[in-house]
Amino acid sequence: MSAMSYPQRMALSLAASGMPVLPLRRGKVPFGNCPACAGNACGGRPNMKAPGPCQCPGICHAWAAATTDLDVINSSAWAEAWQRAVCVGYHPGGAGLTVVDLDDADAIAWARTALPATRTVPTTRGEHWIYRGAMPSRNAVRPGVDIKSAMAYARYLGTGTGTMADLPDAVLALAVKEPSPVRPATHAAVVPAGAGRGECPHRTPAYLARGIAMAEQRITEASSAVHATVYRTFLAVLSRHGRCGCLTDAHVARLFTAAQTRGENLRHCTDAWNNARTTLGL
Repeated sequence: MSAMSYPQRMALSLAASGMPVLPLRRGKVPFGNCPACAGNACGGRPNMKAPGPCQCPGICHAWAAATTDLDVINSSAWAEAWQRAVCVGYHPGGAGLTVVDLDDADAIAWARTALPATRTVPTTRGEHWIYRGAMPSRNAVRPGVDIKSAMAYARYLGTGTGTMADLPDAVLALAVKEPSPVRPATHAAVVPAGAGRGECPHRTPAYLARGIAMAEQRITEASSAVHATVYRTFLAVLSRHGRCGCLTDAHVARLFTAAQTRGENLRHCTDAWNNARTTLGL
C-alpha cells in the first residue's frame, strides 16, 4: 500500500471538522468522471441541480464528490487520485460557508470598501474572504471577483486570519442575476409610472415581468432558510426595480403569494419587504 499523501492527510483532518473535501489534480481542477459516468451516462446531477442519483464510489462529478466520510476518503477507489493530487479542494456551501474569491489588488481594494471584514486567506494572486453562510455561486460578479459557495469548489489554502463574519446582504446581492435584455417591442411600451424618483431603465414590460417571474421561482424553489431567501429576493427586486416606479401592487402581491406558499405569513412578508426598502433607503 502506498504511503498516505500530504493532500490526503490534510483532507482527513478537514473532513473530521465537518468540511466536505475532494482531491484536486494539476491545474487545481477536480478529477474527471470515471468511464461509467462520462457524459452523465450514470444519470447523475441532471441539470447541475443535485449530486444524485449516481452512486459511483470514485471521484466523480466535481464538487458533488466532496465528502466528510472518512471511509470514502480512505477508500481504494480514491487512492490513486490522492497519489496524483496536488492540493485539497472543498465544497464551501456544504460546509455552510461562502468564499468571495478576489483575484487581484483592484478586487481586494474594492472589497475593503464595499464588504464587511471577515476571515481572509491569501491566494496566489489575491485573497479569499470567507463568510459564515451559504448562497448560490456565481463567477465574474465584478471584475476579478467570483462567489464560491453552493455547487462549487474552492482550493483549501489554510485557516487564514481574522474573525469570520456572517454572510452580508452586500455579498448576497452580487449573485443575483439580472434578467437578460429583451428585444424592443415594435409598439410603444406602456410601463406603469408609479411614484418612483429614478429614471426607468426598462425598455418593455417583459423586462420587469421576467424579473418578477425569476423572483417568484427563487422563492418557491427554496428548500431551506425560506425567510432569509424571501428577504434576499425582495432586496434584489427592489434594488433593481424599486426606484423607477415600475412596481405595482400586483407585482408585490405575486411575490407575497410565492412567499406564503412556502409557509411565510403576511406579517413576515410585510416585515421583509419593509426591511428591504429600509436597507436600500427607499
